[in-house]
Amino acid sequence: PVLFQMSVSQPQLGRGVPCLRCRGTCTGFEPHSWRKICKSCKCSQEDHSLSSDLEDDRKIGRLLSDSKYATLTTRVKGGDGIRIYKRNRMIITNPIVSRKDPTFDTITYEWAPPGLTQKLAMQYMELIPKEMQPVAGTDGAYYRRRQLMRQLPLYDQDPSQCRSLAEGELKLMEDFVKKYKAEALGVGEVALPGQGGIGKEEGKPQDKSIAASKPPESTNGALERAPAAEHY
Repeated sequence: PVLFQMSVSQPQLGRGVPCLRCRGTCTGFEPHSWRKICKSCKCSQEDHSLSSDLEDDRKIGRLLSDSKYATLTTRVKGGDGIRIYKRNRMIITNPIVSRKDPTFDTITYEWAPPGLTQKLAMQYMELIPKEMQPVAGTDGAYYRRRQLMRQLPLYDQDPSQCRSLAEGELKLMEDFVKKYKAEALGVGEVALPGQGGIGKEEGKPQDKSIAASKPPESTNGALERAPAAEHY
C-alpha cells in the first residue's frame, strides 16, 4: 500500500520534454513512478525544466501571499483570488557603434530585484557568477528555474498537495504554513553599503547612539566590554 501511494503521488506532466543536461541524448522526460527522476536518462525533474514562467510566478506568489510581502504579488484576473509574483524583468539595450547603420545589443534578464534603479540592478547582476545570471535563454536562467522547482515544492505550502494527511494533520500544516510566513519568511534587500538595513525598511533613520551604547554579547550569552572605536 505504501508503494502504491508513492506511485500515484507523482504528476504525469511534462512527458517528452528534452533534458537540459543530456543535450539531445535523452528521448524526452518519462516520469518515474515515485522518484523525481526521468526513467529515460535518470536525470532529475529540474534538469528537464518542466515548469513555466507562469508556474514559477504562481509558486512565489503562493509563498508571499498572506504575508507582509504580499505587495510583491498581484491577483490574477479570473483566478479565484489566486495571487502571482510580480516578476521584474529587466531589458538592457546597448548601442553598437559602427561605420554603418547603428545596431543594438539587447540583453533580457528574466528576473531582477524589484524597486531598484537600472544602474543598481546591473551592479547586483555583475556580482553574480556569469553562468548563474538569469539572462533569457542561457544556463543561468535555467539554473534559477531549477532552484525554484527544488526550493518551492507545492507540498511544502499547500496541504491539498500532500498525500495521506489526516484531518487533524491538515489543520496542523495550515497553522505551520501561517506561522513560518509570519515568523520566518523574509525577502532580501539590495542596497549599497550603508544605505540598507532595518532603519530603511521602517522609513526612519537608525539610531546609532542606541546601537553603540549597547555592549555586544559573546557567543555564550555573557556581556563583554565594548571594543574601542575603530575605522573600517
